Amino acid sequence: MERFGDELRIERERRQVTLETICTMTKVSVRHLEALENGRLMELPGGVFRKGILRSYIGAIGLEEDLWIERFEKTLREMGATSNSENDWVEFAENVRRNRGNLRSGSSARWIGVAVMLTVLVVLGWSVWKFVLHGRLAI
Repeated sequence: MERFGDELRIERERRQVTLETICTMTKVSVRHLEALENGRLMELPGGVFRKGILRSYIGAIGLEEDLWIERFEKTLREMGATSNSENDWVEFAENVRRNRGNLRSGSSARWIGVAVMLTVLVVLGWSVWKFVLHGRLAI
């Protein structure tokens, strides 16, 4: 399991690419790149993000993607972490649901904003009617 990460690190060092360079190229944090190289795959974000980090890493150092993805999935299976696409999407959806749960407190602010906007529109409409249209009718 750590062997996969060690082999990635060896390939990166052989090509003389630093983790900071990969981080700059891919926008993946150094923390995640180090976890990948040290075989701590469970520390990576789950689902499609885990595979995306690996793809970015592989592309940045110029390795053959299909071969390394296959080896990655084999390593995950050995660790007991499945990587089939259905589980990836389920895990992704669960992460989204957990993160969006915090947005409910902001929904009351949204309704306050809607109420303020409607009030402004009513006042603006009344002003136009009173001073523009009603003023013309009196002349």
